[in-house]
Amino acid sequence: MAHHDPIGLIAPQAGLAQLNERSRDIFRQIVESYLATGEPVGSRNVSRLIALPLSPASVRNVMSDLEQLGLIYAPHTSAGRLPTELGLRFFVDALMQIGDLTEAERQSIQTQLASVGRAQTVEAALGEALTRLSGLTRAAAVVLTPKSNARLKHIEFVRLEPEKALVVLVGEDGQVENRVLALPPGVPSSALMEATNFLNARIRGRTLAEVRLELETALTQSRAELDQLTQKVIAAGIASWSGGESEDRQLIVRGHANLLEDLHALDDLERIKSLFDDLETKRGVIDLLGRAERGEGVRIFIGSENKLFSLSGSSTIIAPYSDAAGRIVGVLGVIGPTRLNYARVIPAVDYAARIVSKVLGGDLGG
Repeated sequence: MAHHDPIGLIAPQAGLAQLNERSRDIFRQIVESYLATGEPVGSRNVSRLIALPLSPASVRNVMSDLEQLGLIYAPHTSAGRLPTELGLRFFVDALMQIGDLTEAERQSIQTQLASVGRAQTVEAALGEALTRLSGLTRAAAVVLTPKSNARLKHIEFVRLEPEKALVVLVGEDGQVENRVLALPPGVPSSALMEATNFLNARIRGRTLAEVRLELETALTQSRAELDQLTQKVIAAGIASWSGGESEDRQLIVRGHANLLEDLHALDDLERIKSLFDDLETKRGVIDLLGRAERGEGVRIFIGSENKLFSLSGSSTIIAPYSDAAGRIVGVLGVIGPTRLNYARVIPAVDYAARIVSKVLGGDLGG
């Protein structure tokens, strides 16, 4: 191959589409070698790995083309090449064969979760799912879940000021959550009492999300029997619960230690420390995971495609999960180095999300 294909320089995507079989094979070997070892790979090694008999010089020519397309690069002064983020994205989207979980792995996740689904809280089920997922993928597993998954037992309004009340929510699991509520002007104590009674008659054993939907209907049907100010108190209460703000979400992370295995260099360690810091700040992680709630299926963010982890050069593979009514209520997935085993991680995340949805829907060991 005497000349370099200029297509990629004009329109990288068109260039990628036109990679011939030989270029794809060489590129795949570079990526797979990187995913397996984290090390740059040179033309001599690639020529040994590929199916086609090609000399190291021919391989070098192809590698030069791949470099012009932005798919690979040479780190430092190394003779070897590594995939770029664009290269990894192209590999994941176009070349990768997605493996499937073995029956044993499926059973292992399902058995563990089914027993949790029978015995404990949603948080416990999610924690178990993450422990399994981080073990399977050798990465850190994360979940973003609404705090409002807890089932309610009791609610109380406590007046703080003429136009402020404290709403005390008591969960069946004994957790107590307080929220400050702005009251309409002129609300008498009798209206707070009436609102408390009206709500307590309807909330027991339900989650906040379920209560919201039900109360909106109940309010329209009970207009006649409720005092107008009481209606306003209840409506204000519902509004305060439907914010879905970051503070109403919790982030659970399992398997940090997996990220410390298999480090290759000091800059790897710096990268992982930077990722730990990102995970500690949480707010950005919550925003990122929240984006996946708006779509179906597995979402993949590689390196700086996801602004949050661009410093640590990490990849995030996440999928939403649903409640019994089929509504998306949270997101789970894994965060790890860009050299995650994508072919294995993607089906594992997908399967874990489906199992968690089943547990929440009461389909497993309910």
